[in-house]
Amino acid sequence: MQYTSLGAIDHQRSFRMSRTRPALAFILLLTLGIGEPGLPAAAAPAGSPSRQGTYEQLVELFEVLRDLQEVHVVDWVPDYRPDAMRHQYNGVLGLAERLSAFDVAAWPLEHQVDYQLVRAEINGLIFYQRVLKPWARDPGFYLQTQDGGGPARAAHLNIDQMPIPAADLDEVRGQLRALPTILEQAQSNLTEGAADLAYSALHYMPVEIAYHEMLRDALAEHHPDLRADAETAVQAVRAYGEWLEANEHRMTAPAGVGKDNYTWWMKNVQLVPHTWDELYEIIMREDDRVLSTLALMRNRNKGLPELVAVATQEEHASRRREGLLSAMSFMEDNDLFEVPEWADSESYLAGADGRGESWGAYFTNRYVGSGETGEWPGVRDFFHQTADREPMPEQTHEFIGHYFDRQRQARDTSPIRGTRRFYAIDMIRLEGWAFWLEEMMMHAGYLDDRPTRAQEVPFWQAAFRTCRAIADLKMHSNEYTLQEAIDYAVDCAPNGWLIADGPHAWYEMQTNLRYVGWHMGMVVGKLTVNELIAERVRQQGTDFNFREFFRDFFAAGIMPLSLIRWQMTGLDDEMQKLLDS
Repeated sequence: MQYTSLGAIDHQRSFRMSRTRPALAFILLLTLGIGEPGLPAAAAPAGSPSRQGTYEQLVELFEVLRDLQEVHVVDWVPDYRPDAMRHQYNGVLGLAERLSAFDVAAWPLEHQVDYQLVRAEINGLIFYQRVLKPWARDPGFYLQTQDGGGPARAAHLNIDQMPIPAADLDEVRGQLRALPTILEQAQSNLTEGAADLAYSALHYMPVEIAYHEMLRDALAEHHPDLRADAETAVQAVRAYGEWLEANEHRMTAPAGVGKDNYTWWMKNVQLVPHTWDELYEIIMREDDRVLSTLALMRNRNKGLPELVAVATQEEHASRRREGLLSAMSFMEDNDLFEVPEWADSESYLAGADGRGESWGAYFTNRYVGSGETGEWPGVRDFFHQTADREPMPEQTHEFIGHYFDRQRQARDTSPIRGTRRFYAIDMIRLEGWAFWLEEMMMHAGYLDDRPTRAQEVPFWQAAFRTCRAIADLKMHSNEYTLQEAIDYAVDCAPNGWLIADGPHAWYEMQTNLRYVGWHMGMVVGKLTVNELIAERVRQQGTDFNFREFFRDFFAAGIMPLSLIRWQMTGLDDEMQKLLDS
């Protein structure tokens, strides 16, 4: 396989639960091999006199888990060798056994929720150890420009600006010198290489090389004493690419986890009470709704002119700013929820436009990210096409959805749910909420003053997201290869707006493989937010109030929606279903 040329990449650059049953005693079956489909089921709830534990002890156990999740690092080289991974695996099984001894039935509901959150993270580490194993399966895990889907990438140069602050120079020097060792270790560690993950790593190898060449040149200008180390790093990356190309034929394992493992991950880590087959049915019914509604809207609007994309970068920036401010005003004026005092639209817009960004973010935007850095117009991929016609859904998703959530997370000081989640356990809440805003705010009226056809945009975006969700499910059932999923997404995307074999299609489909259930979870997350609102309407009747609902929703923290539902409604049926599965 030949590397994609850097010129082609530059041309393509683009957008990148109320009564609760006792706690579980789970995952103590050490003899099952994970190469076969399915993880061991959780054991039945235990109720022996030996069960014990206080909330303070749960916090202590969680801190031990956090230490265990951190891979041992010597001279900037993280240790992913087999002995180190076995040590981590044995450690997490020990924590699972300790957690199963807790008796939480009499705890306050909020503390029981925290218990289930710790349980999910322990299950997440077990799943990484027994199924995903990116250090052994994924060559991209060792690349700076790839997100290997684990708690951290194996290699990560932390460079925020040029010139590098004096206090950070020793760290950068150490990281540069460690890279050849990391990539040599990778060649020994990759004993279970997955074909599609190798295919993805080779596709992105020119970007990896370009990153290190760009870094070398920047260091030669600002820190000449680091140039030699940076050049050695470039050569190490090139050698790793050559090794990968020569050994790709040995990497034959499927990249998808299989239906049984997908279901286990959803029920025991993401805390989604559905099987792969049930999730597929949910996605298909949502796809039916979205496409039929969009067809009705297009028929209603057939006498109206089509939306016209912006023609200049100035018009693009102006419409983005105006769309964001209009969305914020709508939220405030319609009493849906409070716009926090810390909301800073100016700093957000500056970052989104590439102004004041870090050096590393500049590279990422240029080659593998949003495509907003560089000469206008660049390549206009799917979400550029929608936002260039009507920016409000995207701005609402990114700012009121993701930006607000990041700020809430940074301000949450609770000892368990206030910490950064590992294994993307927060992804369905984060992405489902942001996606929910796009269409639901349209029903609330935030597009009423826009051109009538602007109301088609949330449905175009929703239709594309169901395409990605179907690809997610079918890659992990091993019905689609990575390339077949890319081709499917291109064919499925509305209006032909997804570039064939383009950077956005590649980015979304390889993240599908590495973050199991991300794109499926975005759609199911949106539907689950609607279900939660409906539950509160049933409970409160005419007393239901959106402002109070969202106050409680946000106060619950960033965690699986089934836990938020349990805490907000007191209903434990979903948790019972999860614990019984």
